[in-house]
Amino acid sequence: MKYTQLGRTGLKVSRIVLGTMNFGPQTDEADSHAIMDAALDAGVNFFDTANVYGWGENKGRTESIIGNWFAKGGDRRDRTVLATKVYGNMAGDGPAWPNHDRLSALNIRRAVEASLKRLQTDYIDLYQFHHIDRATPFDEIWQAIDVLIQQGKILYAGSSNFPGYKIAQANEAAARRGMVGLVSEQCLYNLAERRVEMEVLPAAREYGVGVIPWSPLHGGLLGGVIRKQTEGGRRASGRSAEALENTAVRAQVQAYEDLLAKHGLEPGEVALAWLLTRPGVTGPIVGPRTAEQLTSALRAVELDLGDEVLTALEEIFPGTGPSPEAFAW
Repeated sequence: MKYTQLGRTGLKVSRIVLGTMNFGPQTDEADSHAIMDAALDAGVNFFDTANVYGWGENKGRTESIIGNWFAKGGDRRDRTVLATKVYGNMAGDGPAWPNHDRLSALNIRRAVEASLKRLQTDYIDLYQFHHIDRATPFDEIWQAIDVLIQQGKILYAGSSNFPGYKIAQANEAAARRGMVGLVSEQCLYNLAERRVEMEVLPAAREYGVGVIPWSPLHGGLLGGVIRKQTEGGRRASGRSAEALENTAVRAQVQAYEDLLAKHGLEPGEVALAWLLTRPGVTGPIVGPRTAEQLTSALRAVELDLGDEVLTALEEIFPGTGPSPEAFAW
């Protein structure tokens, strides 16, 4: 497994991030534990979760599955760089009580304690703000984070789904307090969705913030979905199915699959490998439902796409261009 440093920290993390969103809703606890063991044995040390994962009445279930895995011992916790998130309403499917969601100092304090209990650990390596909170000033957020760092309950803070200007605001506010600030940004980024290249990625590079792309296969669209349908395998569903109803998108995905078939490459592995070539990317988040899906993702780390394939991918999925030139008419 290849490793890199998380943003401007000294923390070394694997180039593949194990996403745990499916643990609980789609993958039972025993299989989830087996996947985490396999990932750790393969050298994957960076695990990502969130307090709301489990969803609905089962919010927090995913953190509990991870906590039970840590409780098995075997240095599992010591070998893992653990990331979780705060923001979402934890009150089941109903409305949140005041101060039981978002990023007020009170909710951050409550959410950390609840996550630590579910995760059965006394510290979180990377505590991420799941979304921006327009109602809470960054000075309040950083004051709460500073206390948690002093208490040893978290080590670093990161963001998720932040626009570029919020990354700048957050880190400028942290700098005024003499704090490190955000060390990572978790964002939607893949071959088919490259808008973050305009402002989010430049802001992240400017502030030394690592980038952790989520949905690297764009909801399965980049995982060989047309070929699988043709071969009678799993059919596209949800957003992927809706996207393929668009003639232009379907033609684009078909061209992508044809290119990779020509070179004997697997679409899902290529989508991950392409992200690993992007400047500033720490590692994409993979959310395997099975051990086989994890094995496929691991192969992407060693995959060398070559100039011919990279050039062809750029032609099929053109980027936005550099900022600010991309904004010019």
